[in-house]
Amino acid sequence: MASLATADVCDTHIALLNSGDLRVLQPIFQSYGLCRAFSGPVVTLKVFEDNVLVREVLETKGEGRVLVVDGGGSMRCALVGGNLGQLAQNMGWAGIVVNGCIRDVDEINGCDIGVKALATHPRKSNRRGVGEKNVLVHFAGTSIHDGEWLYADGDGILICKSEISL
Repeated sequence: MASLATADVCDTHIALLNSGDLRVLQPIFQSYGLCRAFSGPVVTLKVFEDNVLVREVLETKGEGRVLVVDGGGSMRCALVGGNLGQLAQNMGWAGIVVNGCIRDVDEINGCDIGVKALATHPRKSNRRGVGEKNVLVHFAGTSIHDGEWLYADGDGILICKSEISL
């Protein structure tokens, strides 16, 4: 799936920005993975220092979707590592956005997906299986609904209620 330049999307869709149907996430994320620009329909997760549901979702066919993980902004452990990055690539996910940390950065940087995260952390997460799938999440200054569209590149991350074109 071809990605759109986020700056061009913002310039072209001012009415969507003004209405709130197109939203810009605060610029707090770092970029990882081989795909520095990616887009697709959103699948949401809400977890805290537990990545069992992250693995479960990434084990399903991605079909060009983007996994958005609200990890509560925790800086105490990583929610995605090299194995999950490779799994996401193999299962056809376009990208992963983590409101939290990742690890195994060298491995993730070798994966043909896009990853955005707050930071890196060497410690792995807990494995309790606690969290919620396909729910409204709120971070980086905006709410993100399951099924919305995400567009990401070096300029930032956009969320839109529906797929858009230039």
